[in-house]
Amino acid sequence: MRVQLQPAYLLHRRPFRDNSELLDVFSVEHGRLGLVARGLSRRRRGGPLGAVLQPFRPLLLSFSGKGELLTLTGAESGGELPPLTGDALLSAFYLNELLLRLLQRFEEQPAVFTAYGAAIADLSDAARAESRRGALESALRRFEFSLLEELGYAVDLSSDASRGTPIRDDTHYALVPDYGLREVGVKASAGDASFTGAQISAIAQGRFDGENGVAAKRMVRALLHPHLGSTPLRSRSMFETVQTAPAKREQ
Repeated sequence: MRVQLQPAYLLHRRPFRDNSELLDVFSVEHGRLGLVARGLSRRRRGGPLGAVLQPFRPLLLSFSGKGELLTLTGAESGGELPPLTGDALLSAFYLNELLLRLLQRFEEQPAVFTAYGAAIADLSDAARAESRRGALESALRRFEFSLLEELGYAVDLSSDASRGTPIRDDTHYALVPDYGLREVGVKASAGDASFTGAQISAIAQGRFDGENGVAAKRMVRALLHPHLGSTPLRSRSMFETVQTAPAKREQ
């Protein structure tokens, strides 16, 4: 395989053998790849190549080789975005961790690639928005539901899976991952995978404001959980640590 200037994003980088690094990248035509960047030690990260190879920015990568691990032969910037900071940066790390956990190697996912680029741009915009928290959460939910749909993990939000009847706003439904929604007689607690028909309809329409946003977050977590494995997401733990830090300082 010899590929030139492939649009891609860097998901993760780590030391590999002598003066090299192992890069996890997500490319538009070849999916998730493992690349060896030779001569890119920690001491040389500030060089021209190291300056280009940054997460969350569009890249044009050239690589060659065969097997599971390919060799990086060149890298150029594919565009610029304002730097991500604070919650927006942590949210972007979360997106990368989802892709690392859920995408298979060499599996082309152009729709996910497009959705990821849009999500990074949305997070960049949200970092400067007046209603920052709401904008960040909406950006995350849009990407998560798009990812679930493209990977085949989504469920039908328009009908009861057991009866085939349309979702009714005044009825409660339990979510069964990899199956769908089924009507339940009583309202479950807020922590359960149970939703009102009105919440489900709002989520299906991409409305993630207020109570609908809280419900959408619960739904996404329930749908992703069977596919993420038992190991907790590091990005989620980092975010929770940052969120609790101000409260600890005030005590």
